[in-house]
Amino acid sequence: MTRKVVITHRVHDEIVARLQPYGTVIANPTRDTWPRAEVLARMRDADAMLAFMPDSIDAGFLERCPRLSIIAGALKGCDNFDVAACTRRGVWLTIVPELLTVPTAELAIALMLALMRHVPSGDRLIRGGFFAGWRPTLYGSGLTGKTIGLIGAGAVGQAIAERLASWGMRFIYCDPQALPAEVDARLRMQRVDLPQLLADADVVLPLTPLDASTVHLLDAERLRRMKRNAFLINVGRGSLVDEDAVADALERGDLGGYAADVFEFEDWARADRPRSISPRLLGLTDRTVFTPHLGSAVDDVRRAIALEAADNIIDAFEGRRPRGAVNSPRR
Repeated sequence: MTRKVVITHRVHDEIVARLQPYGTVIANPTRDTWPRAEVLARMRDADAMLAFMPDSIDAGFLERCPRLSIIAGALKGCDNFDVAACTRRGVWLTIVPELLTVPTAELAIALMLALMRHVPSGDRLIRGGFFAGWRPTLYGSGLTGKTIGLIGAGAVGQAIAERLASWGMRFIYCDPQALPAEVDARLRMQRVDLPQLLADADVVLPLTPLDASTVHLLDAERLRRMKRNAFLINVGRGSLVDEDAVADALERGDLGGYAADVFEFEDWARADRPRSISPRLLGLTDRTVFTPHLGSAVDDVRRAIALEAADNIIDAFEGRRPRGAVNSPRR
């Protein structure tokens, strides 16, 4: 029987070429997300799926894909994928754990600077024809001397600290797992509890995985505990923050600004997720900076991520444990 691989989103040509010796490859040629019904129609006789952030896999999806043996995610976080259901169905689920770290850390720093130095507001001022030379306006806040609070000190948090290590900043973090002493010393990071982090940090970044315990980790109550005029940067998952509560805090003047690359409506596994970004949040243009999930949107990085996901499929087809497996199914 000829194997079939479905690639749900556009990829570089070499990813398709890498998989073609192993069977028929059906790849989405557009920049749009296929509707779920279309994905299912293509997947009903597929052996492998190369999946992306907008895909959502649950038990009902798997029941309609009887030949499926592996879902290879071109992503790091798999909260939109039911790992237990995959395991029960004998389907490998794989991720690409390392390649998204550096570009995500770089974007987090870019968002910090853009928000704190009023870069979008300055751009709008010039494009609107209001710039007549230097004026004492758009005074912002620099990073030097500030305290950065990392809620979660995994790979992305450490990569941010490494890149800002020479900027004269203090790093505090909250994490169930303490970092090795040599990492704390090298990055000059101090472990604190969450209340202290919220009270002390000038910039807060939630970087924990998204699960039932971390949905709205930063809710209205915790936002009130943040230092007045502190900045909140979200490059993790949209639902780590309550976007309506963020809008409230910005409107009150309690929060200095909010920058995000991720949004609650993207978290498909949440049945109660909002279906769009809060209009109030979008309207606060002077105190927000938003990007359309660009965390890993670096051309050579996206190529490498998809190639690694393809190699996970090849591992499974050749009878090996895929290198990025997050489960251990039995077929």
